[in-house]
Parts: sequence; C-alpha cells; structure tokens
Amino acid sequence: MKSKKVTLVPLASEDREEFIRDNQWAFKYGTLQEFGKRDGHIDDDGEIISRKTIECSIDDPQNESYRIVAGGKNVGGVILKIDRETHRNHLEILFVSPDAHSKGIGYGTWQAIEALHPETVVWETCTPYFEKRNIHFYVNKCGFQIDQFWCEYFQPEHDMFEDEKKDPDEGPDEMFRFIKVMKT
Repeated sequence: MKSKKVTLVPLASEDREEFIRDNQWAFKYGTLQEFGKRDGHIDDDGEIISRKTIECSIDDPQNESYRIVAGGKNVGGVILKIDRETHRNHLEILFVSPDAHSKGIGYGTWQAIEALHPETVVWETCTPYFEKRNIHFYVNKCGFQIDQFWCEYFQPEHDMFEDEKKDPDEGPDEMFRFIKVMKT
C-alpha cells in the first residue's frame, strides 16, 4: 500500500480559519465531483460541512485537532475524539486537500493516528453514502468494517452525534458507520 510520510501537528489558533476553509473545500470538492450543483447536498452557505460543526469539533475539550503536514506543507487536517476511559475513539474529521489526493497522504495519516493512540480498543468514524473515495479508503486501505447504514429506516440506538444537538442540520442521515477493532 502506498503511504507517504506525514506529520500530525497540533492545530495552532492562528491556523484555525485556514483549517476551517480547507476542511470545507475538501468536503465540497468531493460532493461537486459526485453531484455537481444539481441537488441539495450543498447548504445555503454553499458548504457540505458547516462552519459551526467544524468549530464545535475543534472546541470540544475531548477532541484533538491536527494539521496534516507533508513535504513542509499543510495538506489536510484531522479531528479525533479520544475517550480516555473506554478507549473507544472516534475519527471526527479527516480531510486531505484535493490537490494532494492519491499520493498516500490519507493512509500515512491513518498510520500516524494509530501510532499516536496505541491504547485504542475500537476506532469509529462515518462518511456519507455517496463518498465512494472515503468508503474505499476506510474499508480497503485502513481495515475498517461497515457496521451500520444510517437512513430513514434505521437510526443509531446510541447518541453518536453531540453536534446534532448544537446544529440540527448535521446528523446521521444516509451515512455509513465504520469500526476498526484494534484490541479484543
């Protein structure tokens, strides 16, 4: 598997705005590739992931936010929710700048995340049903398994999305949930 050496650098306050813009562009890029502007996947502000959702994730005291750096350049970002009691951790956000796609940066990032938190028992994450690149990445590259498909016929039993309470437009509609069991 192709992997590029990346470094996870804690998000600096002076980089917050660029991190948010880069995150929104990476998510919008994927959606535009799949759908163009023909339907309602892009919100009134022209975004897939709202500023409020990203800010809530960055500001959550349980979360760790990092810039992905490769070749001395910011090429993406990661937000991790770390549960220090259960070690059941959640990949909140992972994005790679579109101009850095298909260069092994995502996989290198995932390897760095696993090395950063070797105590993890289970990793969880989710992605929209239409993000084929993401589904391929999580399942075929990183070893996750699809655990659930959230849709109108099935909603998660447990409260996965604290952000949903803060921003009711965000939530588990038509999303795949992935898990990766690290330890049994």
